[in-house]
Amino acid sequence: MSAAALTGGVMGMSFGAVAVTSGLSVWLTVAMSVLVFAGGAQFTAVGVAAAGAGPVATVLAGLLVNARLLPFGLAVGGVFGQRWPARLLGSYLMIDQSVAFALAQRDPERARAVYWASSLAAFLTWNTGTLLGALIGSAVGDPKDFGLDAVFPAGMLALILPQLSDKIPRRVALLGGLIAVATAPLLPPGLPVLLGLLGLAAALPVPKWKRRTA
Repeated sequence: MSAAALTGGVMGMSFGAVAVTSGLSVWLTVAMSVLVFAGGAQFTAVGVAAAGAGPVATVLAGLLVNARLLPFGLAVGGVFGQRWPARLLGSYLMIDQSVAFALAQRDPERARAVYWASSLAAFLTWNTGTLLGALIGSAVGDPKDFGLDAVFPAGMLALILPQLSDKIPRRVALLGGLIAVATAPLLPPGLPVLLGLLGLAAALPVPKWKRRTA
């Protein structure tokens, strides 16, 4: 729970500073964090919009980043409870860290407790960090002066590093990154990120050709 809270607070500060210096007001930045509560989607949407992409590409980029939560919901849906209000709240509070912590528990009751505790802790620290980062960003001007702009990519890299030990996620990450980097100078802002999803093709099974025998 402490790891989720700490990560949420630090990354929230980074998002608040980056969003404000990208053109969002303090109140709109905080409202986005409260309503959306999805760090990856929020960073992506702000970054794509700041690069000049239109509203459609911005929203689509955020939705695609959050599409990873669909299988997460199938994996941990049992910890939400049976009532619809609990299911809706549990879905709203779903983040990568709480899913990982819950799936690491063998006892269902402990998994439920860990999920709710880590999700609520991250929600509180993420939004508090967003407010602090937005205030700092509006006062200082450039988050690069404090290295806050590097917090999010570093945090995302830390999240995916354990997955890269497997060859299929590693192939997907490499192919998606190569596509995004190669198309960045050629396409409008936002599209290279979306095209990077083609890296999922690397997860498809590789056909094995049988040798013909004489």
